[in-house]
Amino acid sequence: MLDKKSFTVLNALRQTPGTSQRDIAASSGLSLGTVNAAMKATIKAGLVQDGTLTSAGLQALAPHKVENAVIMAAGLSSRFAPISYEKPKGLLKVRGEVLIERQIEQLLEAGITDITVVVGYKKEYFFYLRQKYGVNIVNNDEYVSRNNNGSLYRVREKLGNTYVCSSDDYFTENPFEPYVYKAYYSAQYAAGDTKEWCITTGAQDRITKVVVGGSNSWYMLGHVYFDRTFSKRFAEILESEYNDPETVDKLWEDLYIDHIKELDMTMRPYPAGVINEFDSLDELRAFDPHFLENVDSEIFDNITEILGCTKAEIHDVYPLKQSLTNLSCHFATNDGEYVYRHPGVGTELLVNRASEYAALKKAKELGLDDTFIHEDPERGWKISKFVTNAKQPDPHDQTQMARMMRICRTLHESGASVETEFDFYKEAKRYESLLLEKGPIDIPGYWDLAGKVDQLEKFVIADEAPKCLCHNDFFYLNFLIDESDKYYLIDWEYAGMSDYANDFGTCCVCCELKPNEVDAALDAYFGRPATNAERTHNYAHIALAGWCWYLWALLKEAEGDFVGEWLYIYYNYGTEYLTKALALYKED
Repeated sequence: MLDKKSFTVLNALRQTPGTSQRDIAASSGLSLGTVNAAMKATIKAGLVQDGTLTSAGLQALAPHKVENAVIMAAGLSSRFAPISYEKPKGLLKVRGEVLIERQIEQLLEAGITDITVVVGYKKEYFFYLRQKYGVNIVNNDEYVSRNNNGSLYRVREKLGNTYVCSSDDYFTENPFEPYVYKAYYSAQYAAGDTKEWCITTGAQDRITKVVVGGSNSWYMLGHVYFDRTFSKRFAEILESEYNDPETVDKLWEDLYIDHIKELDMTMRPYPAGVINEFDSLDELRAFDPHFLENVDSEIFDNITEILGCTKAEIHDVYPLKQSLTNLSCHFATNDGEYVYRHPGVGTELLVNRASEYAALKKAKELGLDDTFIHEDPERGWKISKFVTNAKQPDPHDQTQMARMMRICRTLHESGASVETEFDFYKEAKRYESLLLEKGPIDIPGYWDLAGKVDQLEKFVIADEAPKCLCHNDFFYLNFLIDESDKYYLIDWEYAGMSDYANDFGTCCVCCELKPNEVDAALDAYFGRPATNAERTHNYAHIALAGWCWYLWALLKEAEGDFVGEWLYIYYNYGTEYLTKALALYKED
């Protein structure tokens, strides 16, 4: 195996036969004396003759030849909302070039033709690269449920002398080479404080420590190179630890850092500006000021049309916390701050957007949701005002819950109506039928519970309770309180004409109210102690709400989404209050 000095000399002569020792020293950073000594050693070993590599010299370089490249392109790129709702970040056009295409072309320019792109989110958008560049496409179907270690796991058998890249990097100079001495992580220098992954090195620039955050430090940025030794051991570690629960959320770099003593990797520094990663839309616009004006984005076209602004005015774009059914981002213009909401995948099966639109207009008229500006009732996207420094009510604070209940009563007594209806029992049956299309429901005890829900529905129908406009997703996370203590009831996706108790049932389930809190909230709704009949009827709707959202959660999970603890919360309230309500009805 060559030492680094001999590799440097041989690689320089491979590129340009007859290169002077002085030029090699200048380009490599080695001293002229070191280059002279290395040159003599390679000549003596028969690797160089008359300033040109011999066949033995080419053979000596062979173990350092780059074999392939892996470009990771599976991620959601959520920090680039809302553009990432339409296309993956790696397909954005920056300074007139598609990011991943520019990177592929730089790899090809360096003679690296075996290129694999690992895809996941909107994977079909990348398929054309196969025809255009001859790259390999590998699907990572775990891109939502785990971090980027899943992408390298999919191609672990391809790892050798391999470049590992991200699809969204922009290199102003081509960093790729056909021959590389050993494994390295590219780095850039941060003057002052930084929150990046800072590198400490030892002898011969070997990375000995990596920490998040530091000052006046080199930090990880850009592409990485694995040599065969590194790849072999890393693949073993990846296979060994992949199924450990703690591995799921780790970056592949976390695994490297966990085993940094046995994984030999050096740091390769680059001047500022060569490697560019964009963590936000504003960062990208600083690099390419005309990006937003030139971007092909229906979302930004919608925003400019509705608000009457230009794309150049839009700034401070960043994602907000995503709900189970929607994707939302913040943005600002010269006139204020706003929220753009994008419908989640598959929500067309769960949400009637025309009904939502009608309810939103009514809510605005009633002063219950002054944030609403515009919604497209066919496609489901929406623009609202952003409530600055908003907070949400505490459902376990009796005073705040009483205020929520008064808002609920105001909605129900408004006389407002929409054309559509929303019924928890019917919705649960619809979700059940959608589940059955995917296969039998063989959850233990499911059909016994479903039969009891059928019994409960007969009692509820016999109550002949009034129907009115209901929110049907009425709980504290759908309230905003502004700095003037004004309450806004938002997110009207499930609104419709319903039994008045729907909203109370949802509130109790989704706010996870305890039995004494349930009774206090019900009394607050009526402004007096509830009667036994009213209490029984509303308990029944806690059961129906829990059951309906339980079925909804099962369907979301069956579609590949992760609902988490809510699956059990819905189940628990559904079954507990099913028992209570049936017992009360039977007493009467």
